[in-house]
Amino acid sequence: MTNSAKNIYLDYAATTPVDSRVLKAMQPYFDEKFGNPASIHWAGIKADQAVEEARELLAHSIQANPEEIIFTSSATESNNLALKGVALANKSKKNKILISPIEHECVLNSAHWLETQGYRVELIPVDHHGLIDLAQLEKMLDEQVLLVSVIYASNEIGTIQPIKEIGQLCQKVGAIFHTDAAQAFGKLSIDVNRSHIDLLTTSSHKIYGPKGVAFLFKKNGIKISPLLHGGGQERGFRPSTLNVVGIVGFAKAAEIAFSDLAQESKKIKKLRDQLISKILSTIPHSYLNGHPKLRLFNNINFRFDFVEGESLVLGLDQHGIAASTGSACSSPKLEPSHVLTALGLTPVQAHGSLRLTLGRFTKPQEIEQVAEILPQVVSNLRAISPFKS
Repeated sequence: MTNSAKNIYLDYAATTPVDSRVLKAMQPYFDEKFGNPASIHWAGIKADQAVEEARELLAHSIQANPEEIIFTSSATESNNLALKGVALANKSKKNKILISPIEHECVLNSAHWLETQGYRVELIPVDHHGLIDLAQLEKMLDEQVLLVSVIYASNEIGTIQPIKEIGQLCQKVGAIFHTDAAQAFGKLSIDVNRSHIDLLTTSSHKIYGPKGVAFLFKKNGIKISPLLHGGGQERGFRPSTLNVVGIVGFAKAAEIAFSDLAQESKKIKKLRDQLISKILSTIPHSYLNGHPKLRLFNNINFRFDFVEGESLVLGLDQHGIAASTGSACSSPKLEPSHVLTALGLTPVQAHGSLRLTLGRFTKPQEIEQVAEILPQVVSNLRAISPFKS
């Protein structure tokens, strides 16, 4: 993917383009190696070998065992399988589930559904940067807590949670610990054993792989019930014909992401920090949402007084700049971001947010152009804003 001067993509948290190296790895599995991995003939065996090689590579990327990887269609499915699967498999044991208030909506809505099934859901407080209150979490953890689910790194504000410390607290009381790592995977070094993680969600299309494929890490010994029932694929946890071409692409994307992580993160972080500095210094009444240091290297979430986020996105789009007000999964909604209000922002403040997420193909000159255009867009909107006093 290349961006022209009139086409700048800064919404990498929503989705990423498929890397050409990933596309090349996938190509043979569309036509030459097209077999069903459940078949026992030569075509099926070739497909099955590709799936198991991918499983091994992806497991190694988080220091897991291959049999602990369950392929799914999306992070949303993985999160549903994690929360509902644990709850359905442990009905007679514990009845309390703890989640953060800044989870992705698929986790929040899965937890709300579990409330209709008799489970008690409690929210773990976060501070104004979006960090979990570990002391409060420790107080909330008791013998009735079945599951704790905390997002590894926020898709909206980029804040990275103290995952290892959370895992240790959960382990002390025997609570199962799940983390949604869809945004963190490929950007941070992850060790499920050292961090005491029992369940972990990832997504291919966030790391320059294809859409429609993801995996759920399930630690050996953790009991979950499947949400789908069929032919018994994925050891019965997720029956359905495997998306071989997607799985191959996902593995290649992960291989590239982790091999280039040090160099890529340094480059993108430098551009991110340059843009943050320029915008905060040139636009009055502008603020950075999320933790100033403990954040994903590609994430920027600004808040601007006297301006509305959707108008900002549309204004930037007129200049060919793709941005977001928050999660792309819920951006059409008119309600303020639940993530930003959980930080203590008022609905009006939350509505003035803008998420810019950089990526592998972001160029320095594009950051310079955005730094010039964004102040103009904000100024024009403030001139007609009903919010300005």
